[in-house]
Amino acid sequence: MGVGTVRILVAEDERDMNQIIVRRLAWEGYSVDSCYDGQDALEYLYGAQYDCVILDVMMPKLDGFGVVRAMRDRGDDTPVLFLTARDTLQDKVQGLDLGGDDYLVKPFQFEELLARLRAMTRRKDGQRTNLYTCADLTVDPARHKVTRGGQDIQLAAKEYALLEYLIRNKGIVVSREQIETNLWSYDYTAGSNVVDVYIRLLRKKIDEDWPEKLIHTVRGYGYVLKEGR
Repeated sequence: MGVGTVRILVAEDERDMNQIIVRRLAWEGYSVDSCYDGQDALEYLYGAQYDCVILDVMMPKLDGFGVVRAMRDRGDDTPVLFLTARDTLQDKVQGLDLGGDDYLVKPFQFEELLARLRAMTRRKDGQRTNLYTCADLTVDPARHKVTRGGQDIQLAAKEYALLEYLIRNKGIVVSREQIETNLWSYDYTAGSNVVDVYIRLLRKKIDEDWPEKLIHTVRGYGYVLKEGR
C-alpha cells in the first residue's frame, strides 16, 4: 500500500483477468485505467500520462508489440511490462527489442507482478529523482516530501498529487481538464468544481502563510505554478 500517485494502464483482452489485475492494483493503492484492445490502449496513452503500462501481447485490433512500437515512435518512454502466455525466447527478445522493459509469462503470481512494477517505476523515477523547486518551495517525489522556506508541509494524497503535477509543469498553464485527467481515473465522476476545491486546499497550505504566491489562476483556462505574477 502507499504507492502514492503511481498511475497504471492495464491493456488485457481477457476481461476476467483484466478486472482481477485492476482490482488488485487498486487495492494496493495504484490509480488504474484499463482497456481490452491495443487501439484503445493507444487512445488512453495519447490522453494521459502513465507511470507504467501493463500490456497483453495478443490483443485484438493491435497487439502489444504494435502498441509499444507506436509509443516509442512518438517518443513515449513510459515503462512497459508485457503479459503473455507466449514464453519462447524469440517472443521475449522481440518484445524487449521493440522497447518493452519487462516480460511476465502467464500464469503468474501477483507478488511477482507487484515486485516488477515497483522495480520499473523506481527505474523511471531514477530518471527524474532531482528535487522540484519553485522559489522556496521544494517537492521531493522519491519521498513525497514537501517543504516551503525549510518548513515541512503535510499534504493529503490528492493535494500532493496536484502539487506534484503542477510543479512538474512549472511555468506551464494547465487546464482544469488536464488536471482532472491526470489525477483521476477515466471512470471517475467528480463535481464540476473538484479541481477548484483542491486548488483552494493546496493554496491554503503552500501559499497562505507566505507573501509570494506560487499558484496563479489563468482566468477562463486553468492554473500555473510559477514565481512572480
